[in-house]
Amino acid sequence: MLRLGIDIDGTITAQDTFVPYLNRSFNLSISLNDMTDYDLTKLLNITQEEFWDWMNQNEAIIYKEALLAQHAKQSLDLLKEEHKLIYITARRTHLTDITYEWFDRQNIHYDHIELVGGHHKVEAVKNHNIDLFFEDHHGNAMMIAKEAGIPVILFNSPYNQLPIDSNIIRVNNWLEAVQWMNNNKHHLIRVNN
Repeated sequence: MLRLGIDIDGTITAQDTFVPYLNRSFNLSISLNDMTDYDLTKLLNITQEEFWDWMNQNEAIIYKEALLAQHAKQSLDLLKEEHKLIYITARRTHLTDITYEWFDRQNIHYDHIELVGGHHKVEAVKNHNIDLFFEDHHGNAMMIAKEAGIPVILFNSPYNQLPIDSNIIRVNNWLEAVQWMNNNKHHLIRVNN
């Protein structure tokens, strides 16, 4: 049994979740392909303060209505049979209830959910003895791979195309992620569960 660390937004939720809200709020017609940087202030041509004002007004409804990434549910249902599913997200703690309600509505299994309130997930990864992490944010993937010393499966997206370390595995979807795990499980087996 492995302890799998799993990001939520852009990993188990659809990577284009924010697009309709951004288009509506900023009178745009962008798609996921236009989001080539995780920092949306550049695309929106707004300040960090303006962005966080917008997030404060919109993030609860965005997270409440977020759609699942393709094949995420079936993949997580398979993984839960043999592994611990520990979700570690950058969501802020005031979104705890919305997060748990979303998991319940989607019928997604979890052994633990931790909202760390920022993009510094390494401490939580270490505290939970994570063996493998699933992520969409390039910076998080690099930090976790280097500082926690574990493999990270990075879900390909237009906003995470910077070079990666050898401990990071790019995949296009959950089916590829599970396939990589199956092909490499002999390297990942935890000796002491």
